[in-house]
Amino acid sequence: MIRSFGGKTPRIAESAYISEAAYVIGDVEIGEGSGVFPGAVIRGDFASIRIGNNTMVEDNSVIHSGVPVEIGDNVTIGHSVVVHCVRIGDNNLIGNNATLLDNAEIGSHCIIAAGCLVSQGTKVPDYSMVVGIPGKIRDIGDRMKRRVQDGPSAYSELVKRYKQEGF
Repeated sequence: MIRSFGGKTPRIAESAYISEAAYVIGDVEIGEGSGVFPGAVIRGDFASIRIGNNTMVEDNSVIHSGVPVEIGDNVTIGHSVVVHCVRIGDNNLIGNNATLLDNAEIGSHCIIAAGCLVSQGTKVPDYSMVVGIPGKIRDIGDRMKRRVQDGPSAYSELVKRYKQEGF
């Protein structure tokens, strides 16, 4: 469901896929080739939300904040993630059930582990991995760098298939 709020209507690229079971409201922009899957909620009611190209918001994730949120290109936001932070850079993997709290900033080429809690105001540098509750930052390592780079390609094809089949 896509809804206007406060005079602002979501701006969604033609090539993006938005599930009919997702909820996108207000001052939201979603880039080319991105996907928003069933149960996801993106609420641009308090502040704007900008999502880049080829970024996937998987099932039951929530993106909402009291300040503007910027999410880069080629980001995979896993199932049931809560995004309440201000920035997620490019080429990131946010693991299932992770929570990113107020004013946190995630650099580029990062992995936020499944179930991780990124505390309020945390600044995660590029090429980092964050694990645990609360999240501890460490170097990402070569194997994980490849995982982040390869992650969005499978979903890009899935977005095309969903659109072709009329979902």
